[in-house]
Amino acid sequence: MKSKKKPIIVSVILARGNSKAIPRKNIIDLNGKPLISYSISELHKSNVDEIWVSTDDEDIIKVSEQYGAKILRRPESLCREYSSSESGLLHFVNNVYKKFDILVFVQCTSPLIKFKYINQGIEMIKSGKYDSIFSCYIQHFLPEWSLNLKPLNWGSKLKYWLTGKPEQYPRRQDKETKLLDIGMFYVIKKEILLKNKFRLGGKIGYVEIPLIDSFQIDEMEDLYLVEKLMK
Repeated sequence: MKSKKKPIIVSVILARGNSKAIPRKNIIDLNGKPLISYSISELHKSNVDEIWVSTDDEDIIKVSEQYGAKILRRPESLCREYSSSESGLLHFVNNVYKKFDILVFVQCTSPLIKFKYINQGIEMIKSGKYDSIFSCYIQHFLPEWSLNLKPLNWGSKLKYWLTGKPEQYPRRQDKETKLLDIGMFYVIKKEILLKNKFRLGGKIGYVEIPLIDSFQIDEMEDLYLVEKLMK
C-alpha cells in the first residue's frame, strides 16, 4: 500500500520595524526576553518543519536569528503602517525557497502562545476536514454601551430614546456566544491562500484559546498585564 505523503509545514512571523503604538514592539523586553522570542520558542516545540521571520528591520533580524529562525527580508513597501498582513504572506509564499503544503502564520503580539495550540490547528488541517484555522477566545454575552450611554447589543434603542431608561438586562444564556478572533495564529493550506489571497478560506475551523493565554500586546498596558501573568 502506497503511504500518504507527509505534508511540509512552514511557519512565518511578520514583524516590521516601525510599529506605532509601542515603538520597537516586536523586540521590546518582556520579562527579560524580546517579545518575538516567545513565539519563536513555541514554534520550535511545535510540529512545523521550518520557522521564518519576514521583516525589514536589522535588529529584528539579529534577534530572530539568535533564537533560531530563518529570515526573509521583506521590502519596505510591504512594511508600512497600512500594509496588509496578506501582502506579507503572499510575498513569503512567492519567495520562500522550499515548497510546502501548510502555512502557520503566527503574530508575535501573543506571547502566551503555546505549541500545543499550534499543533492542534495543524492536526485539524491534516485531518482533511478543514482548509484553514484561526485562534479564538470564546466570549459569552456582555452588555455593550456607547460612549453616550445608549445600549448597543441589547434592549430596545427606541424605548430607551423615548423613556431615557434601559430595559431589563438580558440573561447571558439567552444571548448568542461569540468567537473572538484574537490573531494569535492562523493555519492554512498553501493552495487556499494563493487562491483567495486571504489568510482564511475553504472549510474554516478554529482552535479555542483559554482566556488566560489569549491576551495580546497592543498597548503598554497590555505589556504590564502580561508581565504580571507570567510571574
